[in-house]
Amino acid sequence: MIFKKDNLKLGIVLGLIGPLLGLVVIYFINFPSYDFLEFLDYFIHDNKMITSFGSLSLLANVILFTIYVNTHRDYTAKGIFLVTLVYGIGILVLKIMN
Repeated sequence: MIFKKDNLKLGIVLGLIGPLLGLVVIYFINFPSYDFLEFLDYFIHDNKMITSFGSLSLLANVILFTIYVNTHRDYTAKGIFLVTLVYGIGILVLKIMN
């Protein structure tokens, strides 16, 4: 099974997908009446949403990271952590630019 592998590329892919899925879940729970593109525009241009929903979407990576660290798949965990840092820096840059 793919989730039993331990390599950096898998961690990077999982790290990229996790926050995106987290953002989609937030969209369906909190903003079902909005169009998804309207939600993304609102997300990018509102500082409060960038901080709160950006952090919540990164929780998906925290869960993945914890699972892979606890199962001693360290290379995959490193990939997830690396991408989480990049997402976090991106969220900070978006917040500063607004």
